[in-house]
Amino acid sequence: MDNPDVELDLQRSVQAVLRELNAQTPALQSNQGMWRWSLHKKVERDPGKRPVLVRILLRELEKAEREDARHVIMPLLHTLMYVFTKATGITEELHRRTYAFCMRSLTLPAPYCTVALDCAIRLKTEAAVPGTLYQRLVIAEQNLTSELYPYQERVFLFVDPELVSPSVCSALLLEIQAAQEQQTPEACMRHVVSHALQAALGEACHAGTLQRKLQASPRLVLERYFHAVVAAVEQMASEPSPSREGHLERLEEIYCSLLGPAAAARGRCGGDPLQDQLPSIPLPSPHITFHLWTDEDQLWKELVLFLRPRSQLRLSADLEALDLQGVPPDRESARTSVLSTDSGIERDLPSGADELPSTGSPEMERAGLQRKGGIKKRVWPPDILMPSSWDGPPGLHRRTGRPSGDGELLPGVSRLHTARVLVLGDDRMLGRLARAYYAIRKRETQKFCLTPRLSLQLYYIPVLAPEKPAASRHLELGELATFLGRADPWYENTINTLCPAIHKLAEMPLSLNTSRTIDPFILDVITYYIRMGTQPIYFQIYTVKIFFSDLSQDPAEDIFLTELKVKIQDSKIPRDGFSPRRRGVAEGPGAELSICYQKALLSHRVREVTVSLRATGLVLKTLAASDNDVSGPTYCPPAAAPVTDHRCLNVSVTEVVKTSNLAGRSFSTVTNSFRTASIQIQSQDQRLLTLSLDKDGRRTFRDVVRFEVAPCLEPCSGAQKSKVLISHRQEMERTKAKAKPLLMPINTFSGIIQ
Repeated sequence: MDNPDVELDLQRSVQAVLRELNAQTPALQSNQGMWRWSLHKKVERDPGKRPVLVRILLRELEKAEREDARHVIMPLLHTLMYVFTKATGITEELHRRTYAFCMRSLTLPAPYCTVALDCAIRLKTEAAVPGTLYQRLVIAEQNLTSELYPYQERVFLFVDPELVSPSVCSALLLEIQAAQEQQTPEACMRHVVSHALQAALGEACHAGTLQRKLQASPRLVLERYFHAVVAAVEQMASEPSPSREGHLERLEEIYCSLLGPAAAARGRCGGDPLQDQLPSIPLPSPHITFHLWTDEDQLWKELVLFLRPRSQLRLSADLEALDLQGVPPDRESARTSVLSTDSGIERDLPSGADELPSTGSPEMERAGLQRKGGIKKRVWPPDILMPSSWDGPPGLHRRTGRPSGDGELLPGVSRLHTARVLVLGDDRMLGRLARAYYAIRKRETQKFCLTPRLSLQLYYIPVLAPEKPAASRHLELGELATFLGRADPWYENTINTLCPAIHKLAEMPLSLNTSRTIDPFILDVITYYIRMGTQPIYFQIYTVKIFFSDLSQDPAEDIFLTELKVKIQDSKIPRDGFSPRRRGVAEGPGAELSICYQKALLSHRVREVTVSLRATGLVLKTLAASDNDVSGPTYCPPAAAPVTDHRCLNVSVTEVVKTSNLAGRSFSTVTNSFRTASIQIQSQDQRLLTLSLDKDGRRTFRDVVRFEVAPCLEPCSGAQKSKVLISHRQEMERTKAKAKPLLMPINTFSGIIQ
């Protein structure tokens, strides 16, 4: 399509998207995210415009490369790849130019080179075998059965009903249901067959007749053609040097079998003269399950059920031994006491006992198959016994640049399942996600069953309460979303602007009529984020150990992700249960605190500082206050472990300053800030403390006299420690050397752009 009006219209839409990235005025910021969505909708309604849009986006990318305008490279590249996934009829020249641009971008620093490498790999496959990206995406997201491409994905959307209003939950659920009711397996298989034939045959494909034929085909016939197309595409894509001519011949045979030789010949002679434009082949939205997060172990249970559906009787020995309420002891590991009749004297042995049976004898076969009731020991390779030595950063998160769910952590066990966990809410919801992530990691040290088979991806969409005149609380609960927006401008433009649209959707009257065609804006943005958000930002999880005034109460341990706030209680502890107040301590507001912390130094040397002061409260934050701060989460390149040297806590103490003058004593407050890796705080007088974790009122600890905060380490199973050690000191050194910080990844479009 070479219509100048069409190219001018698409050029204006692309320029509007680029202007949004530099928008500083409220008029332009109010509709951020809408231009990208409307641009994709234009080419979705008229697929013939996609080659024109690819040409425009590629031209803008080459212009940004010449002018070194790196801030627009990521948005343009993500938009271009999203069009490539859906498009048919893209010329080899456009494929070659886009691939050359990605290869030149490998010289740029991370994350540009990481995203460019991922795009180059996908472009090379799509150019050799057109339609591969679309086919694999639909098969995985819709869980279609295919032996040649057995990967499965599912999106778990979690919402805390205590943090998100019921109207928002209902609106999101209805939009998801309305879109997915039209996505039957038969419709998805028709889309795969139509897209593959249209991408390979181009103008020779009689698209209208093909879709009508598939629509009228029964389920069994449709499945046969679906598997034939998938086999043709996957077998050709798996070859080292795929032949496009051979792939074309094979799909032509399937096309002729579908329509018959006469109809296929008419298509090759000029297509359909009555067809003004190509029929649109939609890309179905992924399979999304909606969950109200009411149970602490709910995420773990959903992941297990994803690997072992209720309809499936047997999957594997590890998963069969799994209990949803917890990890049960292995029945086969129980030892059975057997009375021994062996005296240990050689002459008491029966005759012939010292002769070993032959290799192929039945006795040897029974000895190899028989088990004597000892402890069942599962032998893993040495490099995977410790979670921190797995390929990639600690946790279940896969490395970027590889196929979703691809790779093996255990010999013969492939990671065929990808769970994309999307949480909606504020910082309190992320604190709950961090606790669930830590619980999963801890369970994996006891039952190593999810990690070898499951790739876990975490996503976050901020949904804050509607803004009011006093919006300080609104901004306070969205600190992590603000940080992600500063780190990734495309995340700020696409995801952080979604919150007002979600509230606007909740205010609209509910419509139960799902038969009409709709353009679900919220669901489209969620789908775009799930598919294109592949670059993680890692957040350090911190652990806190809390000691109470009641000595009979055991210390409590918990974790937090964003903030720990300390307040001084008005009540005092009884004198008989606490040490008397030190002499010379002036009465006044607040409490006398003893603070011991390790100062964060660029030289990484350990320097402990101990101070005593009177304070009315303090706050420990994990996120950097500004872009110039070296603390906070980091982006990790795909070939290296996450860098955690500069990650530290930002502590703000509201100190009480006493002044004396002729009028008497007076008190004022001043805020002091410092950075530390770990900290211990104890109340020196009779004042008790109240701790609040992750700004969540449900996670509050009262009557606290002392607490300790340190980076949370990877959970380590006792079975993973060496049992033969020379001394206790060597055991401590080995355990300390193995321990690594526990980082929780949240996917963005670009990671941290420096």
